[in-house]
This record gives sequence, structure tokens and C-alpha cells, in this order.
Amino acid sequence: MAGLQHPFHCLRYVNRQSAGQSDILIATAGRNLYSYDASSGQRLDVWPQPVDANAEDKGSDAAPASESQGPPEKRRKLSSSSEEQKDAKSEPKPKDSNKETSNSWTNIPLVTVAHGKYVVIMTSEDKCVRVLSLDNEGKLQQLSARTMPKKLSALTLTPDENNILSGDKFGDVYTFPLIPSGEYVKVQAPAKPYEPSATNLTVHTKRNLESLEQQMRQAALSKNNQAERVVLNFEHQVIIGHVSLLTELISVTRPADSTVGKRNYILTADRDEHIRVSRGVPQAHVIEQFCFGHTSFVSSLCVPSFESKVLISGGGDSYLLVWNWLENQILQKVQLPSSEGEVTVRGIWDVSPAPTAENADPVKAIFVALEGSSQLLYYTLESDNTIIHQDTLQLSGNILSLTGLDSRGSIVVAVDTLRETNSTSVWRSSSQPPLETFRFSSGKWAPAEDSMVIKINSEGTSSVSTTLEQKQQKELNDSMYNLSNLRKRDEPYDD
Repeated sequence: MAGLQHPFHCLRYVNRQSAGQSDILIATAGRNLYSYDASSGQRLDVWPQPVDANAEDKGSDAAPASESQGPPEKRRKLSSSSEEQKDAKSEPKPKDSNKETSNSWTNIPLVTVAHGKYVVIMTSEDKCVRVLSLDNEGKLQQLSARTMPKKLSALTLTPDENNILSGDKFGDVYTFPLIPSGEYVKVQAPAKPYEPSATNLTVHTKRNLESLEQQMRQAALSKNNQAERVVLNFEHQVIIGHVSLLTELISVTRPADSTVGKRNYILTADRDEHIRVSRGVPQAHVIEQFCFGHTSFVSSLCVPSFESKVLISGGGDSYLLVWNWLENQILQKVQLPSSEGEVTVRGIWDVSPAPTAENADPVKAIFVALEGSSQLLYYTLESDNTIIHQDTLQLSGNILSLTGLDSRGSIVVAVDTLRETNSTSVWRSSSQPPLETFRFSSGKWAPAEDSMVIKINSEGTSSVSTTLEQKQQKELNDSMYNLSNLRKRDEPYDD
């Protein structure tokens, strides 16, 4: 293999024209976070910055343009979590915040943007939520790092974008401030050590002695586990708990109507086919209803920005569901295109291009991507709140992420540069451009050339070693395509 590079995992378009600043495209690839000028495609910054040439680990954090990296031969439990918690108790130190432990994470799977000037990310292995500032020139500077007790599976913001909502793989949803307000130390009651009532002096039979030894070993193990338990030394609150692995989390504002005023909601989905509708903070303990209708895990939720009463959900079954989620009513069941094997929805995105002289009527576009597929499904939301399949767009690689450039009437799609088309495991012999763009014209989405995308593609991302072993390739595959792990193997799937 030659010339391989990391694909873009997440794309976020930051519209800042209202503030008189240039729009920004935020993207993640490998362990790096990139910012680009949305007009020219010029790379504005990359985070984390390369370490100083005289640093102790100078060889492990090379410049992004020439970086050659893969997952470590054997993943190890990081010991930095407790140290990061200590750092979280003090004021952020921007001057030192960009100097990260080399190879402390291999990818950035979750990204969101707040107020057009903060980027919130989760770094993978260290389970850390980091907030970075995005200045007028598109430079990135870390402000805070907060380590979570479990790896996150979802990340979003409250509607006012002042608080972070995170969901982890144990089903818990946390909320904490975007910008820490100051020192916070959680008082943890000391755990009472377990002491068996019996001793060697009171137990005499061989069987009872063995039982006592097992109890003592278990007590020692519990003591060690208690000592290693992570204490969240930053302001936070657990607001929602699922009994299953949480897969998706979105925050929605319901507009006021004749019966109910404006109200915020939190929609969560899990591995057990549930979609829960809870009220927003501070009433997240109030469950409005559950939306039942899926027969497999739910992996993606979308409430279109142009119709907040509609929810579109998809997951491990072979169809989409369109809901009036406020009334817990299924409006439509949409069968996905038939294909061999299992069908999994990777992402659902809403896009609404600005009207032009050529396209005067508003377009309410819904795009759906399937795991390990190079076909992008295009639907439109109709006046009766149902969706109609309009077209299937063919891309050169598996679809990973999508963002809309509404003001240009176009979309930018991130495709897999490592794996062969429609495969999650077979690697390419040579790389390809990581981004493709489509523009809406004459009622259709067609491939288009965009100066921003051309510039970004020409610079590329960080390189991937051409000598990766099969085990390392598999780890990279699993980090990019992991939704199939949610499927319960004894459950049937619809053909």
C-alpha cells in the first residue's frame, strides 16, 4: 500500500457570517482536529500541535502532513485519567494545554460546536471531553479537559449551547457547563471495607476455611476497585439513566403552541430498540413517553431543523421510522433499499439549501447513509410530514459524515480513504480524496467542483503507515465501523 491517509471521521460547518467573520469547516481525521476556511479551503489550524523537536517524545507526535500512525500494538489502560481530574480542579492553562501525551488517543469520534467559537470533542481511549476555543482566525486552543468514568457514545449541547450533554455506554446521560465556573471537588464518602465475621480462629473445617479465603480475596479486590474508581472532580449532574447501552442523544426545543409554551426536550435511543422522550434540564427526570416501533437497536435520530415536530429514526433494522414524537405517533415506515446481509443506518442528516433564482421553492432534504455503503439516500420531507425517496447518490467510497453548506446550496461528504468501496475490512492499495461535494440544481443533487473541497483534498490529512499488521488494520476498522457490535446475534433482521 502507498499513499494512504486518514479519512475525515466528523464534519461540522460553523456559520459565523452573522458575526462578520469567515465561516469555518471543522473536521477530525485520526487523532487530529482540523479547522479550514470555508471560502478558500485554506487550513487554518490543526490540533494538537506537533511537540517541540527537543521534547522527550519528539518522534511520536510528528507534523500532521507527514504523520505515520496506527493504533498501538496492545492497548493499555491509561493512567492519566486521575491526573487529568486533578488538572480539571484548577483553572485552565491555555499556554500548556496543547501539549498532549503522545498517542494518548487514536481518534476523535464525537464533535460538536457551541456559539460558533467553541469546539467540543471526545478523545477516544482516554474518555476525555475537551473544550477548545475557535478564534477569529480559526485557531484552536484547549480550554478544559474533563475525563468521564465511561467511554461516551453520544455528545451534544443544550439548546442554549451553554451546557454539554453526554451519553455513555452504560446508559447514563451527564450534563456539565461548557465553560467550568471554577473549582469543584466532589465529596466522596469513604467506602466501608468488608470484613468477614468469621476468622481463622473460629473456622476449623477445610471447606469453611476455603470459603473464608475466597471472601478475603474478594474483599481485597473490592478495596482495590474502590481505590481505582474515578471521581469526577468537576461540576456535573447525572440526569438520565438507561438500562441499556445508549446509542444516540439529541436536544430539541418544542415551539410554543396554543396549549403548551416553549419547552426543551432530550431524546435518547439505546440498544434495546427504545427511544425515550424526556424533558430538558432541569426536568430531565420527567419522561414524557417512549417511542416503540423498532425491532433492533436505534443508532441515529434526526429532528429536522425545518420541522421540529418530526423525528426520523433508523438503526439495525431495514427501515426508517418517521414520527410525530410529541404525540408518540408513527407517521410512516420507510423500507430501506434491499441489500445482502445486515443493514445498519450510520447517519441521518437534514439539509435546507437557501432559495435561489433557479431553485425558488424551499427544499427540505433528508440524507441517509448506511454503514459500509457508498450510496447516499436522498429523501424530501413533504407537507404531510412524510418522506419520499427522490434519488440515490453514488460516491467513490463508504460514507462517513456529511454537512450542509446551505448558503451555497451544496453538501460536503466525507468518504473512507482506507477501505474499498462497500467493504469495512478490505483495504485499498492507494488513497483517494477524502471529501466530495454535491450541489442542488434543477431539482437534483449532482456532483460539483468546489474550490474549498479541492484545496482541502490537495493538502490531505495525516498519513497511515503502509506496514500496518493485520491486527492493527482490524483495530482501525473496528474504530470506524463499530455499529454492528450493537446487534444482538440471536435477533433476526428483515430482508
